[in-house]
Amino acid sequence: MKKPEQYKRTLNGASALINTALLGAAFAIIWYTCYSQQIVLPFYRKGNWMVIGIYIVITVIFNQVYGSYKVGYLRKSEAFYSQIISVFAVNIIEYCQISVIGRDFIHFMPMVFLTLVDIIIVLLWTLIYSFIYRKLYPPRRMIIVYGSRNAGNLVMKMSRRDDKYIISESVKSDEDIEVIREKILSYDGVILYDVPDRMRNDILKFCFDRSLRVYMAPKISDIIIRGAQEINLFDTPLLLCRNDGLPIEKRAAKRLFDLIFSIVLLPVLLPLMLIIMIAIKLDDGGPVIYKQERLTTNGKRFFVLKFRSMITDAEKDGVARLATDSDSRITRVGAFLRKCRLDELPQIFNIIKGDMSFVGPRPERPEIAAEYEKDMAEFSFRLVVKAGLTGYAQIMGKYDTTPYDKLKMDLMYIEKYSLLNDMKLILMTVKTMIFPGETNETENVINISGGKPEE
Repeated sequence: MKKPEQYKRTLNGASALINTALLGAAFAIIWYTCYSQQIVLPFYRKGNWMVIGIYIVITVIFNQVYGSYKVGYLRKSEAFYSQIISVFAVNIIEYCQISVIGRDFIHFMPMVFLTLVDIIIVLLWTLIYSFIYRKLYPPRRMIIVYGSRNAGNLVMKMSRRDDKYIISESVKSDEDIEVIREKILSYDGVILYDVPDRMRNDILKFCFDRSLRVYMAPKISDIIIRGAQEINLFDTPLLLCRNDGLPIEKRAAKRLFDLIFSIVLLPVLLPLMLIIMIAIKLDDGGPVIYKQERLTTNGKRFFVLKFRSMITDAEKDGVARLATDSDSRITRVGAFLRKCRLDELPQIFNIIKGDMSFVGPRPERPEIAAEYEKDMAEFSFRLVVKAGLTGYAQIMGKYDTTPYDKLKMDLMYIEKYSLLNDMKLILMTVKTMIFPGETNETENVINISGGKPEE
């Protein structure tokens, strides 16, 4: 018997509640035994409850941002890493709050002990809940229907998650629709990849009528429609699609956020940047900063700044090559910088200048953008907003993520832009820097028409 989806959500909610309650209880014990009587004016009962309540609220917020409750959705390791980052962030914030309340830097060892206890709690919670979830909801057997584009890349990626999906059969869209329907009924769900519109609509309605899951790889037009505005002036629903970029009030708010965040962040980053500069100089004695012409809003050109991570003559032979994770041209220091994305830190000056934003599509070289547009005319759509230091493509992207998929992620960001989402993506970037894993990407190193190598 299939487990109804609503039961799964109830299970996830109960699991998240237990996790949050355990973390809150651990903090309550530390607060009452170590801190409540150390502050200048101890709280009465309701004051103590308020402190504990604030801790629980902050815990929920960070866990939501990092997706820490999605144990069945994420791998066990990813869920655990997300919990760890949340624990550290929440406990640091809470220690600062306690110090403000106590009007002094109160002894921090209880918070260190609390952090260790929290790590044990989230580890046990992740392992136990993952086991229960896998037993109740085994991997779904799937069939993929594909069109003209090769679906092998998608199949390979989904096959990595054999805890969630088992792709048992594939069928090309030029098969008879009745044959495809009959095959679909034998599986738990269907994946549609680059299927012709008429057939896609037919299969979608067929599966919707039978409550079968449908996973679709969106086309560019689908992403544009997702960001459409509903028009209800007539008795016929209309969707308004336009490509005006962000409204002036959103651009102003985004720019103000970039400036304020840059000013706050720069003093924190300067010591780290100084250490990196010294390390690069000691490594091979070459230049510390690398700059290269890139594109930003409306195709405007600017020079992006990065810490040099490759040897100075990376492409002295003029041959275009892609940079890989084990590329011999990457220096020892550069390998570490790339893995943790610290080579991008100088771009904070690009952000202050106004050429870039903290969040947005990654700036591309003019030559490479021109090459991409030969196969993807829609590639220029991403230039309606400023280039960004981070974004969906940088957080979710992997080494084998295609330019077409990165473009779709950039357009999804633009169509669903919000300042709150920017803040969430910045926090997600911190997680990617600390736990790079498979999500760490290397940008293309392509030399076109004798241009400088990608750095």
